[in-house]
Amino acid sequence: MINEVIKKNATTYGVITGVSLSLITAVMYATDIKLFIAWWTTLLTFSIFIIVPILLLIKTKSDLNGVFPFKDAFTTYFICALIGLLISVSFKIILFNFIDPSMKDSLLDMTINYLKSTSEKFNVPTSSLNEMIQNLRKTDPFSVIEQIKGSVVSLFFCAILGLIMAVFFKSKSLPQD
Repeated sequence: MINEVIKKNATTYGVITGVSLSLITAVMYATDIKLFIAWWTTLLTFSIFIIVPILLLIKTKSDLNGVFPFKDAFTTYFICALIGLLISVSFKIILFNFIDPSMKDSLLDMTINYLKSTSEKFNVPTSSLNEMIQNLRKTDPFSVIEQIKGSVVSLFFCAILGLIMAVFFKSKSLPQD
């Protein structure tokens, strides 16, 4: 059974994470869709998965009077990340597939152009580049299925990050009975 403090805090901070990520997506959409392929927006998104959970783990450990076993710390982070990803991916699915499906083509073209320019800098063989582009065009990276697949991969990386954070935030020693 999950502790009520953990459940409440993880849910609250998960919603904060999801809404923050959705707001970033909405601002990028409203401002300039080129931001979707900017390297620094990836860093901004990643920082949300670090900063918000750190605040969550600090608060939860404090609420639990410092008694925070590894399992509870990981569970707290993982619930937060799962809820955040569900909200964020749901927003992206709605945006890319129902609100503005034409944006998918524009983003795909920008992604391909970015790949071409990056590949030239790193002397990637033309055959490899053409294969990457062909695969991108076949899969539609913004479709519902691909968004869900991407969220599963993201959740895997969040789990690894959660394990690392749990090591840092767990209680140094648990009280003896």
